[in-house]
Amino acid sequence: MTTAESVSDLIRAKTLFATGEYTCVLVKGDSVLTSAARGVAPMIGFITEGVDLRGFSVADKVVGKAAALLFAKAEVGQVYAPLASHAAIDVLANAGIAAQFDTIVGRILKSDGTGPCPMEQQVAHTDDPDTAYTQLSAALAQMRAAAQANPTNQSSQQPSNRERND
Repeated sequence: MTTAESVSDLIRAKTLFATGEYTCVLVKGDSVLTSAARGVAPMIGFITEGVDLRGFSVADKVVGKAAALLFAKAEVGQVYAPLASHAAIDVLANAGIAAQFDTIVGRILKSDGTGPCPMEQQVAHTDDPDTAYTQLSAALAQMRAAAQANPTNQSSQQPSNRERND
């Protein structure tokens, strides 16, 4: 893939993302993958399904260390997000993945702002993409099971990686 093609792919991903319909958009040539799922769920799903994401350009809502490790595992080519953490930048740089972010923050918090994102906590002590994928997949499955067992409290049981500045 040429540099012009990858720039074009990122522009397409960002344009689709900007519609507000999707939380995650991946583009490579004629291939376009989208998801409106929250948190790391889109990437966990694509990786679990065996989708070859090597070289894809990604636009995602929020990129923390958890998402960055999944992007590294999938070997995407470049990433854009309106919001990212310092830890995510380090992971992407170490993986050789080009990145663009509008705002960079110290940490990713739960959507209600009551503490750190649970997915970020899952990967706090690893820099290995394969280990992160295993940990995040298990955590997501547990959160989904808890949400099904207690449907009145679903919103607090679903994974989230939104940020607010303290």
